[in-house]
Order: sequence, then C-alpha cells, then structure tokens
Amino acid sequence: MSRTKPVAVVSGVAVAAVLLGVVSYTATKPASPGASGSSSVAEVSADPSAGVYAELEAYARRDSSDKLALGRADAPVVLIEYADFKCGYCGKFARDTEPVLVKKYVENGTLRIEWRNFPIFGEESEAVARASWAAGRQGRFWEFHKAAYAEGAKEKGFGKDRLAALAEEAGVPDAARFARDTDAPAAREAVRKDQEQGYSLGATSTPSFLVNGRPIAGAQPLETFTEAIEAAAKTAKAGRP
Repeated sequence: MSRTKPVAVVSGVAVAAVLLGVVSYTATKPASPGASGSSSVAEVSADPSAGVYAELEAYARRDSSDKLALGRADAPVVLIEYADFKCGYCGKFARDTEPVLVKKYVENGTLRIEWRNFPIFGEESEAVARASWAAGRQGRFWEFHKAAYAEGAKEKGFGKDRLAALAEEAGVPDAARFARDTDAPAAREAVRKDQEQGYSLGATSTPSFLVNGRPIAGAQPLETFTEAIEAAAKTAKAGRP
C-alpha cells in the first residue's frame, strides 16, 4: 500500500497538507520499511501559531450515531484523530493523554473525539482497522480501542485469532457477527473513507489531529492538546462572524 497519494487541496487545506505531510512524517515515520512504529513520544510539534483553518473544521462529522466517536455531537470543540493501531505513538496517546482529555473535557461536554482509521503499516493495520469498525457495530469500539492499545498489545500482532481475542476482551457480544463484519465490504469502505480524508490533508504518518480546524502532528505532550482545546472552546464561546 502506498503512503503517498495525489492531493488536491487549496487555501487552509493546503497549509495543513504541508504541516501534516511533512511534520507528521518527520515525527512519526517508522524506523525502516514495514516497521510497526516507534513507542517513544514524537519530538516535533505543529507550530502553535499555525492557526485555525475554517475549511478543516468541516471535516468533523458530528454524527450522533457515529460509534467511533466520544462526546456530544454538538460539543463546541471536535478533536479528530487519524491513527493506526500498529503505531506506537498512537498507543502512547491513547494510554497517556486521551484518558485525561476525556475526563477533563469530554465528560463536561466541551470536547468530542472523532476517530478516523488511518492504517499505514500494511495488511495487519488494515485488518485491525476493519475489526475496530466491526466492534463499533456492536457498540464496543472504545473498549476494543483500549484493548488494542494496551501496553504490549501491538507486539502480539493482529492476526485473525488475535483480533477475535481482542473482541472478546472488549466484550463484543456476538463473535460470529464480529467476524462477518470485519471482512464485509462495508468495513473496507468505512476504512477507505477515513483513509482518503487523512490523505486529503496530506497526512503520511500517525497520529495526526485536527482540533476545530487546527492541525497537530504527532503524539504531543498533554499541554499541546489542552492549549488547543481551551483556545478552541474560548473561540466557540465568543462566537464567530
């Protein structure tokens, strides 16, 4: 699978394409072709002064029926995460940073988190992305997400038996349906749709984020996200012309 695709973007989207395509790849590229990603924190950040681009705010779906999202559909701030379950940086964000954001901002209605499957590390990445979507069909996406990003989980691989074990750990009630849904055309289409959105931004590695149209590249420190969320919430509260 290619990690570079043609991108037709303009204005703010073009800026994000450069920022995410260059900064994100520098921060999170695998050590060698086929590598499964590093487990250390990315050292490169989106420039806090890079600003917010109105075109990018439209990437938020705000669909109340979206099983791959947390928080109110009408929350003032939406964080979109483009991630791969085989990515070490993504796992670090999921374990260390995301739970804090959920407790501090999602639970009080300030923040909505929308997941986008962005598999870039080969067939297993594609398979676990589809499996996560299948778990979501039974209302267990976030439980599957937690199990797949547990410390040491990616080192065990994401073969068919392992995916079934993760689904069981996540409490997916119907294993047979989970297996069918994982291999269904609908799962492939859902993952493709998420991928294409990420590629349209110029993202070439994971994780990449948008916070109300502000791009952030890499598994940055908690403060980077709290700064972006609080600034976005303040702007949303003040209203825009």
